[in-house]
Amino acid sequence: MKEHVMKFDKKSLLLYAVTDRRWLKGSTLTAQVEEAIRGGATFIQLREKNLDEEQFLREAREVQQLCRSFHVPFVVNDNVEIAAAIDADGVHVGQSDMEAGDVRARLGHDKIIGVSAQTVEQALLAQERGADYLGVGAVFSTGSKADAVEVSHDTLKEICRAVEIPVIAIGGIGRENVDMLAGSGICGVAVISAVFGAPDIRQAARELRGAAEKMVGV
Repeated sequence: MKEHVMKFDKKSLLLYAVTDRRWLKGSTLTAQVEEAIRGGATFIQLREKNLDEEQFLREAREVQQLCRSFHVPFVVNDNVEIAAAIDADGVHVGQSDMEAGDVRARLGHDKIIGVSAQTVEQALLAQERGADYLGVGAVFSTGSKADAVEVSHDTLKEICRAVEIPVIAIGGIGRENVDMLAGSGICGVAVISAVFGAPDIRQAARELRGAAEKMVGV
């Protein structure tokens, strides 16, 4: 029997923070994630592209323990096996990763599955295959992901209207442009550099949390 099940609530998607070790500057990723959570991050995604499996697993356990202590959902980006190994709350996959239905079969019905989507067709398929939420973007130009494809705000609105599952926007989002997403139908925003690249992570998260709440009408 599994010891931990995180009940999924779309309100937890309000300020979705995606990690990036490029801005560690002598700190640890776990310490930075704690600052983000204390500032108001409501959901954490661990994104690692360059760590070996052993390092990734060790780091995932540390961040997971922290998130559990704050009762904040924690998912792993792309790596379904790491997510399964540590009994993470779930996983987020892109269009080139394992398909949502296969992820569900691997992790079980009680895990949170997020899927990246850039079109209405991708969004509907992800929903059909069992995704719990969608990450749509890039809604603004971004330097955090080299292969990011920009998604127009009209397409973002169309996706939100087409699906019944929650949608968050990602890509180039910062304090200065969150309000431009008002009325799109999203329930939150995913950020990387706007939090983890900030000089004061806690303050950046606090300001973004307030802006996101205003944008979605909380």
